[in-house]
Amino acid sequence: MPEHDMGVTDASGAVTVAGKAVPRGRFPHARVSGDLVFVSGTSSRRPDNTIEGAEVDEFGTTHLDIAVQTRAVIENIREVLSACGCSLGDLVQTTSYLVDMNDFGGYNAVWAEYFDENGPARTTVAVHSLPHPHLRIEIQAVARRAEPAISTTTTEEEP
Repeated sequence: MPEHDMGVTDASGAVTVAGKAVPRGRFPHARVSGDLVFVSGTSSRRPDNTIEGAEVDEFGTTHLDIAVQTRAVIENIREVLSACGCSLGDLVQTTSYLVDMNDFGGYNAVWAEYFDENGPARTTVAVHSLPHPHLRIEIQAVARRAEPAISTTTTEEEP
């Protein structure tokens, strides 16, 4: 499997993407198996471990924005897919985890900026919590890589 500019791929198909937040455990950003790319649960966490869409004011009041977080998650998935030779258009299935189903409307509105009824199959579930208290959403995904072009060049034998 070729290495891509953004990611480091090992012989097992594990892909760790340079410049992205380091996974909070011993797992890769994605794993490639044949023509499938399995993207680990992805959040809006930045490489410096701050959270896109989470602001805390001088009094400690927290504002968590599901739209900003959803957009950041999808963009993070886009970058992981790119490192694997894919795009968002190659997604076939996603599972979204929301901490609060009251966020469903904001999440769904941002989703519609990226995908329509021809997009990936999607399941959305509510969870009690995610690995950081400021995270409102995490998405895992499966993409299918395009098959390599088949050469149609033929050679003619000389009589």
